[in-house]
Amino acid sequence: MEQTPAPQDPEGREPLPPPSSSGPSAPAGAPRTRPPILRTVGRIVPFIPALVPAAIVAAIVYSLLHAAGFSIALHNWRTWQISLPTNFGWEFFGSNWNPPYSWGIAVFVVGSFLTAVPALLFSMLIGLGIAIASVAYLPRLVTRFLDPFVDLLAGIPSVIYGIWGYLVIAPYFGTVLNPYLYEHLRFVPGLGGTMPPSSGLGLPVGIFLLTLMALPITTLLIRDSLRSVPRDLWESGLALGATRWEAMRRISIPHAKGGIVSAGFLGFGRAFGETVAIAMVLNLVAVYPTNFYGGTATIAAEMFSILDSAYGNSQFLAALSEMALILVVISLAVNVVGRLFISRLSATEIAGL
Repeated sequence: MEQTPAPQDPEGREPLPPPSSSGPSAPAGAPRTRPPILRTVGRIVPFIPALVPAAIVAAIVYSLLHAAGFSIALHNWRTWQISLPTNFGWEFFGSNWNPPYSWGIAVFVVGSFLTAVPALLFSMLIGLGIAIASVAYLPRLVTRFLDPFVDLLAGIPSVIYGIWGYLVIAPYFGTVLNPYLYEHLRFVPGLGGTMPPSSGLGLPVGIFLLTLMALPITTLLIRDSLRSVPRDLWESGLALGATRWEAMRRISIPHAKGGIVSAGFLGFGRAFGETVAIAMVLNLVAVYPTNFYGGTATIAAEMFSILDSAYGNSQFLAALSEMALILVVISLAVNVVGRLFISRLSATEIAGL
């Protein structure tokens, strides 16, 4: 019996082979079926790696809540009873930090923002300048040579920044830069008042180090965002007579604004949570700075300094855990606001030339 030849494709291509059947009695072309247990496993397995980050965050928060003294009891599967720790209350958000008598951490929250926000602004401005120069102005050979140095800054441990700041940067600030600013700009609010300390330890050195430590992540993200702009858009702007700066300002930056905003929020998280380097150069004192040259403390740096006291002392352990919870809440809030802001930016249209 002769077999019917397979129909030829009008374009001369070789026809696809017929689909395999699931069994000897299955009709030709029937789809292959898997056992129900395999289908169930196939649906569950992809959720496992996706749930790992959420499980880690939940485990960290639960451990901190337990160490801080929170307890949650469930009665009759309906009634929840939440017990607050003894030192958790409005006093914990006050400004008086004098353990073991008072536990106000507001000064540390303010100190964290006083160091992280200026450092973020400086790192964003410098990173944007480096990224624009690397993408639009410098030759490709030069960028291949200079780009790895930005990556190298990200790989330097924070303790190295701290030692360098304590031994080199702080003495220079204390003997040269701070006295110069105090002498010539004392009329500016925040730059006058009390004489800057000769040691140089305080806000200026902390902001300087945080700027350097946040600079790699902001520069890399901004640079990659600018390089992701389609080449056709860039060349069309230049063809219409725009200069490189005009094309960058009106085409590349609007197109990459989502990545630029992401760089800002990630850089803020890097600066806000820095610990060792800030603890070494900030002259940790639980007071509000009276001027730009004063010392203060951040949440992360103070947690690092009282870590030894937490061993064997339930009050210090609870305070340390509550400070960690505050830090987690602030970081989570910043990330949520950043994601919402970026999602709105991605929904807007880019204005043309």
